[in-house]
Amino acid sequence: MTRRIETRFALKRAPALLLAVTLGLFGATQTFAEEATQAPAETPKAIDKAASRLETLKELDGKAPARRTLNIQSWNTAEGARVLFVEAHELPMFDMRLLFAAGSSQDGATPGIALITNAMLNEGVKGKNVGAIAEGFEGLGADFNNGSYRDMAIASLRSLSAPDKRDPALKLFSEVVGKPTFPSDSLARIKNQLLASFEYQKQNPGKLAGDELFKRLYGDHPYAHPSMGTAKSITPITLAQLKAFHAKAYAAGNAVIALVGDLSRADAEAVAAQVSASLPKGPALAKTVAPTAPQPGDTHIEFPSKQTHLMLAELGIDRADPDYAALSLGNSILGGGGFGSRLMTEVREKRGLTYGVSSGFTPMQAQGPFMIGLQTRAELSENTLKLVKDITRDFLANGPTQKELDDAKRELAGSFPLSTASNSAIVGQLGAIGFYNLPLSYLEDFMTQSQSVTVEQIKAVMNKHLDVDKLVVVTAGPTVPQKPLPPPTDRPAEQPLGVPEH
Repeated sequence: MTRRIETRFALKRAPALLLAVTLGLFGATQTFAEEATQAPAETPKAIDKAASRLETLKELDGKAPARRTLNIQSWNTAEGARVLFVEAHELPMFDMRLLFAAGSSQDGATPGIALITNAMLNEGVKGKNVGAIAEGFEGLGADFNNGSYRDMAIASLRSLSAPDKRDPALKLFSEVVGKPTFPSDSLARIKNQLLASFEYQKQNPGKLAGDELFKRLYGDHPYAHPSMGTAKSITPITLAQLKAFHAKAYAAGNAVIALVGDLSRADAEAVAAQVSASLPKGPALAKTVAPTAPQPGDTHIEFPSKQTHLMLAELGIDRADPDYAALSLGNSILGGGGFGSRLMTEVREKRGLTYGVSSGFTPMQAQGPFMIGLQTRAELSENTLKLVKDITRDFLANGPTQKELDDAKRELAGSFPLSTASNSAIVGQLGAIGFYNLPLSYLEDFMTQSQSVTVEQIKAVMNKHLDVDKLVVVTAGPTVPQKPLPPPTDRPAEQPLGVPEH
């Protein structure tokens, strides 16, 4: 049975949320930025020489490129924080990321308290307001970032490693994370920013559909509510509640410290000890409980638009699931690999039904979602939904071809070195390994498992974890007469819409 939710909000522009929270990705690869160096113009002779060298790339055909081997060192601080460290002296700087089990899954009866607590960290410390804190980091050439998600909250520091820069940056960072003062004027401002954001989100059908999807998928589980909370839940939050949440959730025993850069082991131990000692004292919080399987079915959100958002999901896996490597490859072939994936080929390339369609597992501390998402013309939405289900059902029934698997392995082997190509990428990997209690050999294990997986294994694990008949579906768009889909062709009569509406 389809449940309908009516909205009274017309499409119009509204102020965006001013509260920026840094996002972090902890998958097999990391997004990173490096400074590019300008090379002098090549002479014709040099160009000929380079062309000759390029011929040797043929020798790499079928071979995985070399990967950076990480010597991950690990220990616990006196207060109970777990530390993971990689020594890297190529640049005179270091990256540090603190991860706490302090995401919205720890909100309890106060949705939004985890996000607001994290956002308030750098709003004030003793003797310094938010402006002075920002100037302090900037004056040292250091960079502070923070963010809050469903599983975790993070705070990170990038600093020069020379003691005259490192020591004051660490002192300020330790005060910000361990001893924030939670100014009342900052709390009022952040609440107002969130309330403005909630109003803006009411005009975004993708956000409405996403929030409803998590409610349907997780029910009463801590993952069900929006990480930002709601207008009703954040308004009564008090400074006393924030301080209590900080004392509990930002305790040293609830922390993982990831360190990468121009530090010796002795330096790293001193850095971790200083930061750990500055945190509240306390144990690790209990892990998020396992969710209950939801009832499958469709929910439609009525929304005035030319397009309809389609979201399909079911419970996936947790971060430590041994099937993760095989599932990642299988999903890459189904819809996670961009152009060339089954869904993109059949839905966009052959029929021009969408600008983009993707699928993905989001493994978390408890079972995260498997999701498929796209936008399509409103009059084609019902049949596009059926097509997506049929493609997924066929993939589960027959599995990938050997060529698809070989191509996916080759692409992974080529892209995976990016996961350790920079200090910021490595610190993200260390944080995930520590937070999810993965083996220190996890990155190497992941590649070994991925390169050895077979077509039969992918088919088996995809069917083990996915069932089209158990999908929870949420759509957001207008109710309009439906039209049949165009037949598949190499040159669709209608090209995909240029830009998604939202």
